[in-house]
Amino acid sequence: MKKYIMIAMLSTISLLAACDNNNTTTHNETPAPEAEKPAVVEQPLVIAHRGASGYLPEHTLAAYQLAIKMGADYIEPDLQLTLDNELVAMHDETLERTTNIAELFDKRNDGYKVADFTLSEIKTLTVLPKGTAKESYPGFTPSAANPFDVPTFQEVIDFVKQQETVTKREIGIYPEAKQADPLMEDAIIEILSRNNYTADSKVFIQSFSDTTLRSTRGKEEAQNNKIPQIVLGVAVMGDDGIARLQIVQDKKPLLAFNEVTSFAEGISLLINNKTYPITKEYIAQAHAAGLKVHGWTFAKNDPVASAAEYKNYLDMGMDAMFSNYPDLAVKARDLFVQNKSK
Repeated sequence: MKKYIMIAMLSTISLLAACDNNNTTTHNETPAPEAEKPAVVEQPLVIAHRGASGYLPEHTLAAYQLAIKMGADYIEPDLQLTLDNELVAMHDETLERTTNIAELFDKRNDGYKVADFTLSEIKTLTVLPKGTAKESYPGFTPSAANPFDVPTFQEVIDFVKQQETVTKREIGIYPEAKQADPLMEDAIIEILSRNNYTADSKVFIQSFSDTTLRSTRGKEEAQNNKIPQIVLGVAVMGDDGIARLQIVQDKKPLLAFNEVTSFAEGISLLINNKTYPITKEYIAQAHAAGLKVHGWTFAKNDPVASAAEYKNYLDMGMDAMFSNYPDLAVKARDLFVQNKSK
């Protein structure tokens, strides 16, 4: 009997203690606050300008691969049409600045225009390093069979897909229509469509010509495949405090942002322009209109000076940066995101 009484007493004491603990927690203790969650910062994009063009010959598979290895989010193939209407990655409309064509061919029509040579002829050329670029990069061996020839747009896409498999990440492409030409528009749209690029893919079509982008937008809408577009130009802040875009190539009047949104998802601006500087207010007005703001071209090869330049534009709200040195851009971008997230 005593045994059962003792058990009952112990049970009662335990129950009272539990009740007392519960009451103490409820009335006398303030629950610990939840840990503050770090701010979510949208990561600005790094676009490899003509590939890692500060290190290797521009618009080659080698330069694109090095940029991807350095962590670039997008590579940029400028596009030109050959005599037989094939799209190739080439910035200039002529071949003599970046290739050895003068050693292999005579001039045609008093020059070396891409449009005057067939793809098979252009495929015999070698792209040469310019500026700070070299023929090789320390510790890097290109994997392409012909890393320094002139690639077609399709070859660039095929290489990007192959690199996605290797790197296990999606790599964006940012083609530019260098000519205001319906044939070029059709070729770009057809190749992107054939390779299953859509509005949800990591792809932008860019041009200095708003006429071209208005035309491609109409063609995209007809195919129900509206790929994001970016129009290039110069930032102009009016005396009325309204930000507008100057289209350089077409020499048209300033465009209001509400007009730009009718055919493009963003604008790409010349940086370090003393006459028409980019400002935080300018970028804020573009964002308010629903436009992304990209900048070209970050070309400083000095780590300290470039870091300050990247930070300046990122602090103003820039969404993407074209860089000749994608490793420096990635480092600056990552530091910016890290500091903003604290």
